[in-house]
Amino acid sequence: MRTRTQLLVLAVLAGGGAAWQFFGEGVGLPRPMALLGLSRGGAVAATGAPAPPTPVAVSPVRTGTVTERAESVGTVRAREAVMITAKLPGIVTAIRFQEGQRVPAGETLVILDDAALRAELDQARALLDDARSQLLRVQRLTAGVVAEQRVDTLLATARGAEGRVRQVQARLDEARVTAPFAGRVGLRTVSLGALVQPGTAVTTLDDISRVRVEFSIPEVYLARIQPGSTVTARSTAYGDRRFLGTVTVADTRIDTATRTVRLVSEFDNTDEALRPGLFLTIELNLETRDNALMVPEEALDPVGERAFVFVVRDNRAQRVEVTLGQRIAGEVEVVRGVTRTDQVVVRGIQRLRNNAAVRVTETITRPTS
Repeated sequence: MRTRTQLLVLAVLAGGGAAWQFFGEGVGLPRPMALLGLSRGGAVAATGAPAPPTPVAVSPVRTGTVTERAESVGTVRAREAVMITAKLPGIVTAIRFQEGQRVPAGETLVILDDAALRAELDQARALLDDARSQLLRVQRLTAGVVAEQRVDTLLATARGAEGRVRQVQARLDEARVTAPFAGRVGLRTVSLGALVQPGTAVTTLDDISRVRVEFSIPEVYLARIQPGSTVTARSTAYGDRRFLGTVTVADTRIDTATRTVRLVSEFDNTDEALRPGLFLTIELNLETRDNALMVPEEALDPVGERAFVFVVRDNRAQRVEVTLGQRIAGEVEVVRGVTRTDQVVVRGIQRLRNNAAVRVTETITRPTS
């Protein structure tokens, strides 16, 4: 009985070994599973075949125009601006301008009561006429009849009378308040019959056919500032409208507190849209590059402060470090790292590694500028 049991155990063990040999070595597996390379434990055997090329979309490097700018803020100033004031005390007898009116140079704006000055002028002219008459009579006499000293005295009197006339005439002219230059007058601050004193404000006068805008930029741009550089200004009051001007002068000193240099620019303002005191956002053109190399922003692979792109060369993606310049809508300038004949990967970057084989499935072109 024990012998039979031992023989039965040996038979079972022998059958199990045969089964392991049969199934464990893959013998007798169905043909589809054998093709899949199933081995012990059902694992997939490595075939050693190269990975297929990664499909990518590329975009050619294009050339475009890039303008480097510095931004600032400024305030509009009239090219010429003055507060019109009275020079003499007097009563306002006439107002010859309308508020907001454009007037030529020399236009009379206000007239003060000048009756007393006219009377004084008449008296000065009478004294002048008398002095000239006496001098003329003496000069007609024979030499030696009248002392030379007497002639000199009469001559001095006549000259003094002439000066007095000119002085009173000048004061009479000042009784008329005039525009020193062509421009637009502001609000008037006097009324008819008002008594004004020297220095009393009458109105303002601004020449805004051409305006000045002062602004400051960092000193690092000092070497790149040139008279005639283009300035673009905008204001929230005018939405998307842009005003173009030019730099006329730069300050000879740098502000040591802010490390900035102050610039003055001028803008044509024929429609007088720019009013004195208006706040503007300024863009100063520092440099314009007409043949800048541009790539789409989605082609960039940033790593910290460095930037890379994948350039397709000989059907392989080469990871290249690039130096970036200015950014415009959807694109960025590459100063160093690519050439104008290169194509950069814009889609499929996440699946790429350096020198990976690629297959271009789409070429995306962009319009030139």
